[in-house]
Amino acid sequence: MATSTALDTLIELATKDSDAASKQLGSYIRIQEEARQKLELLSQYRDDYAMRFEQNLLSGLSTTTYRNFQMFIEKIDSALAGQQDLLRQAQARTDEAKLAWQVCERKRLSYGTLAERAKNEAMIAAGKRDQKQSDEQAARITYYNRSN
Repeated sequence: MATSTALDTLIELATKDSDAASKQLGSYIRIQEEARQKLELLSQYRDDYAMRFEQNLLSGLSTTTYRNFQMFIEKIDSALAGQQDLLRQAQARTDEAKLAWQVCERKRLSYGTLAERAKNEAMIAAGKRDQKQSDEQAARITYYNRSN
């Protein structure tokens, strides 16, 4: 079994890796949330603009104004599609970062388990040593008491 100091070093390194992966995951979650908020904002803006367009249609529009409204809605739709792509990419990066963090965390926990087992084995061995010393001392006392 690995020595206590080697396990401590592995635990320390695994903890650093886990912390770094956790920070990276947090960063990707924040980016994903920002992308989602921008998508909602664009979607709301598009809905508001489309409503304005319909209201203006009822009051009558020139062909140029009608075409300008249509072109702007197309641009908003294009921006929405681009933002949806960004959100999907952010979600994929977040998912990858989550898996990486989980791997780091499992590794850290595994080393912790090994360290705990080593500690328990050392305690059992120390208990056996103490018991053996007590038995030997009792045997010596008994031997000396019989000799006298």
